[in-house]
Amino acid sequence: MSIGAAAKVPTDLLKAEEALARYGELGERWLAGMWQGDPLADAVVADGRAAAREVRAYLADGVEPTNETAAALIAQVGADPLWLERDRLDRAADVLVRYSAQWGLVLGAASLLRGAINPIAAKPLLLTGRYGTQPAVRSIEVGEWLSKVVARGGMQVGADGFRHTVRVRMIHAHVRQHIEASGTWDHRAWGVPIPQPYMAFTLAEFGHISLAAMAQIGVRLTPGELDDIYHLWRYVGHLIGVDDRLNPLHEVDHQRIEELYRLTSPGPDQYSRDFVRALTEGYLAPELANLVPLPQVIGRPLASNLMYGMSRVFLGDDAADSLDIPDGVAKHVIRVAAPGLMLLDQLRLRVLGRQRITEAAYPIRDRELARLKAQHAIEHDLVDAVPGAVGH
Repeated sequence: MSIGAAAKVPTDLLKAEEALARYGELGERWLAGMWQGDPLADAVVADGRAAAREVRAYLADGVEPTNETAAALIAQVGADPLWLERDRLDRAADVLVRYSAQWGLVLGAASLLRGAINPIAAKPLLLTGRYGTQPAVRSIEVGEWLSKVVARGGMQVGADGFRHTVRVRMIHAHVRQHIEASGTWDHRAWGVPIPQPYMAFTLAEFGHISLAAMAQIGVRLTPGELDDIYHLWRYVGHLIGVDDRLNPLHEVDHQRIEELYRLTSPGPDQYSRDFVRALTEGYLAPELANLVPLPQVIGRPLASNLMYGMSRVFLGDDAADSLDIPDGVAKHVIRVAAPGLMLLDQLRLRVLGRQRITEAAYPIRDRELARLKAQHAIEHDLVDAVPGAVGH
């Protein structure tokens, strides 16, 4: 198979021929998908404010839309796909909430930084003014959405996780329209804003990338628990507009998406490196320092070193070097500590029991999110609730 067999390739993407040779049909879909957004949500936004208001009215109050494009979107998200097993969504939520602290840590130190390796994917954030300058706000907004998704019953049609996920889908569509209208987007070089491949990669960020990183700090999940979590993210992909042909089913699908993302990326730029520094120094390290009973003059540098060390463990030295992540002995400390952390976690599960830990974890997670929002003076949930923001 050659590039000629696929759609034209955005000029800033690298190694397209290798992607096709290694991944065949999936590689072809990946490259072709760079020109595809989300037809249903994009049609709603293109139809004007009235159509978008009907989607919001459905999400807020269950009012069935009369607009044709809004009705088509709601029909798609409101119908359960044949493969969906809802009990597995709740089981996945219970597992993830038991590890809220570890998961939150790796989503910052592994998932977001893995995404930063590809600057094309970050350009919509850069062009809407939310790249690098608001790491805490962005992270807390993601946490707000995740708190609704990772909840028993949260993904039922009409429940909070369902509604927040469709709102995120509409935010993406509004961002596409905003960027297209701005005239700042280089289609020849980048494809379309927020294309199908990068939407699929976001699922891998919350899925395999974070799960693999948690395993590196001592979290051992059973095959059944992992499968349930992948099932949850498959359903999120369905709701958020990922094409069925790119929506990952299992761990191996996540891994292939990660590899295609890395393989075709032009590599991080200075904005990528600035984002890594802002996220770590402006949000992750201060939060870690708050957990250490040391004076800030000592705790902050120690926390920064530990966060950078974890990122090096999660990403590998080559990727970390490309992002200018400082090297040091902290990465070795993390690796040495992992077996002990695993033993402590297994002891916790055995002594307290999964059910007891799970029941306690939900209110703890919600109190922590409320603390973060208060600390950073955040009164909204998602960016579409901020006056003047894209999608408001």
